[in-house]
Amino acid sequence: MQLVQKVIGEELALFEKKFADSVKGANPLLDRIMKFIIRRKGKQMRPMFVFLSARVAGKVTDASYRAASLIELLHTATLVHDDVVDNSIKRRNFFSVNALWKNKIAVLVGDYLLSKGLLLSIDNGDYRILQITSRAVKEMSEGELMQMEKARRLDIDESVYFDIIRAKTASLLASACASGAYSATESDEIAERFRLFGEKVGIAFQIKDDLFDYGQDNIGKPTGIDIKEKKMTLPLIYALQHASAADKRRIIYIVKNNSTDRNKVNEVISYVQGSGGIEYAREKMLAYKQDALNILNDFPESDALNAMKELVDYVIDRKY
Repeated sequence: MQLVQKVIGEELALFEKKFADSVKGANPLLDRIMKFIIRRKGKQMRPMFVFLSARVAGKVTDASYRAASLIELLHTATLVHDDVVDNSIKRRNFFSVNALWKNKIAVLVGDYLLSKGLLLSIDNGDYRILQITSRAVKEMSEGELMQMEKARRLDIDESVYFDIIRAKTASLLASACASGAYSATESDEIAERFRLFGEKVGIAFQIKDDLFDYGQDNIGKPTGIDIKEKKMTLPLIYALQHASAADKRRIIYIVKNNSTDRNKVNEVISYVQGSGGIEYAREKMLAYKQDALNILNDFPESDALNAMKELVDYVIDRKY
């Protein structure tokens, strides 16, 4: 992402310092955990979307840095809490917070990160940006609960699937883009256009993750994780919608009852691969990507706009 680094490299470097300052702990244990989290941070895609949205809509302001920090605080908090809910001991190939410090501390750390984000916005009067991002937190929780409810019965159709990923995955990226645009313009109309843009990119992002689970790229991790967790992803939903009654019963039985059996999981993967589900999901992903790019066509040509398109390409073409 050379153009992205060229356009917002300085902003990202300054953001890292501001973010580290924003999470400093008030006691030795908390400070140690915060340093652990910062050292193992991810690709910081959401802050990139905040800054590029600000640049495409206008310019990066002090509020843009606070918006990026707020988004990253909320994102990190949800990851810490998700690891507790999922009983995960690894995050990005490192031990998770709950694996090292147990669930009680991990829950409190997630709460601490949420509170730091709230205070960062309130103390600086960023009420509209806080409103935009709080909507995402609500939707993420609703999406997660909806997925848990549906997983028990495996009755997710395509419309429910998109409702879930729109809330669970796309809402935070949508808020990142909307808050970045608002920080530059203080325009609700422009912020809403960027929210829609981010939502469509976020949906495409999740479908890409769905495809990873069926071995579409050599990403160095096992396939079939979603099946093991009884998650109904788009390729599987398509396969079941076009299956015979007997095949549908067999595949659902495996997902419900044999999801820890590697051979049975491979059987489901092979069935989905042969059903056209992979091709269908990829077509949907590319359609959402194009819808997102079409929204950007309303803005004048610039390095920032081209960098945003490069970032969207990265989201879709990434190998992990």
